[in-house]
Amino acid sequence: MSDNIDPSSTPTPTPAPQPAKPAVSASNWEREVLEKLVFATLKEQKAARRWGIFFKAVTLLVIVFALSAYFDFSWTGSDSETLGRHTALIEVEGAIESEGSGSAAVVIPALNKAFSDTGSVAVVLHINSPGGSPVQAGMIVDEMVRLRKGYPGKPLYVVVDEICASGCYYIAAGADRIYVNKASIIGSIGVLMDGFGFTGAMEKLGVERRLLTAGENKGFMDPFSPLTEKHKQHAQVMLNEIHEQFIQVVRSGRGKRLKETPEMFSGLFWTGAKSIDMGLADAYGTVDTVARDVIKAEDIVDYTQHEGLPERVLKKFGAAMGAGAMKSAVDTVRPSLH
Repeated sequence: MSDNIDPSSTPTPTPAPQPAKPAVSASNWEREVLEKLVFATLKEQKAARRWGIFFKAVTLLVIVFALSAYFDFSWTGSDSETLGRHTALIEVEGAIESEGSGSAAVVIPALNKAFSDTGSVAVVLHINSPGGSPVQAGMIVDEMVRLRKGYPGKPLYVVVDEICASGCYYIAAGADRIYVNKASIIGSIGVLMDGFGFTGAMEKLGVERRLLTAGENKGFMDPFSPLTEKHKQHAQVMLNEIHEQFIQVVRSGRGKRLKETPEMFSGLFWTGAKSIDMGLADAYGTVDTVARDVIKAEDIVDYTQHEGLPERVLKKFGAAMGAGAMKSAVDTVRPSLH
């Protein structure tokens, strides 16, 4: 008998039946959808909470910084024993106006701190400005004069950087001495009031100006109305009066050192070298050389009132939309020491 088995004759085994997968019921489908919705909602809520915490933390930091700046939590000028014997420095940079480092609201508190600190032996105003508001300059000079009388043993010096012209020189004239670089720009003792007139262009374009006022001179210096001879004379009288105030501050501050010439108060300006010859300045010097060689106190402490981030942020939030346009309109008729 043969042992060979014909494969074709071998019966094929029947595969075992697989268990049928249970059909997804309607209730299971609804449950899965609800779970996805719940998880998505929870995820959104977590993200919202994280952003809420972030914005609350930022707001809290801004408030803390603002309060710190408001109450002036700084060590500058507050501990004379720690600071020791030093030269007090105040920086004035840019236009002399109601905002910025050249404003009376910034310079005057710094002057008071610098003079009142028992560790400061002298005060140096380091200035670099083309001029600006006669009102701001006048308030600063008045405070300088008061502090010099109140602290007769503590001199006040001005050190000029690039330029000290017009309203800036108005301030400098109130110091004990003025130090310059030979190439600094000094002078421009004069007053101006500038603006524009558009009456000719309006006529060509056929534009009619409708200005109603209560008071015949209320439209004074309106750029869209003709400048009358009466208004021109009135403006000139005001400019002459402010100019005379400027001249008196220079004469009072410089005294016999001033070598007056017909052009000195004409609005011209000169180099630092020439200004020394004219008596508008005293000598060459920088902040470091004045502290070292004149004051004999090389340690310099900065008393400048710097505007921080909180103030800038709060000003951004508190500014009115039309403030810029209103300021521009007012500045066109405001006398300026430039």
